[in-house]
Amino acid sequence: MSDRPKILIVDDEPDVLLTLRMIFEAEGFDPLLAADGETALRRVDEELPDLVVLDIMMPVLDGWFVLAELGGRPTHPHVVVCSAKSGDEDRARARELGAAEYVTKPFEPDDLVTIMREVLARDRAHV
Repeated sequence: MSDRPKILIVDDEPDVLLTLRMIFEAEGFDPLLAADGETALRRVDEELPDLVVLDIMMPVLDGWFVLAELGGRPTHPHVVVCSAKSGDEDRARARELGAAEYVTKPFEPDDLVTIMREVLARDRAHV
């Protein structure tokens, strides 16, 4: 059993998945991958990640559906939306659906890691 936080990366771009996996592993996280919303929901149920990095525009089930589904559960991982959609209405919708943070693509990987650590630290602050 690892004490490395499990991070589910959900994005339909293979390059994004692989790049973030390498960065997150190097930063001490245990990354899991999903290329669509349906797979993401299954992985959340099977793997119980601590945090989900979620793209919005994806095939099968989009990120909005996944975010709404996770937000409707009594317990769910933190979600950091990571999307090319940069409008204020998208940010507001993500917050309403329960996203902890919203990061706009393109982004600096170091900035995303910092945000993830801050979100995960919120749990420890409330224990």
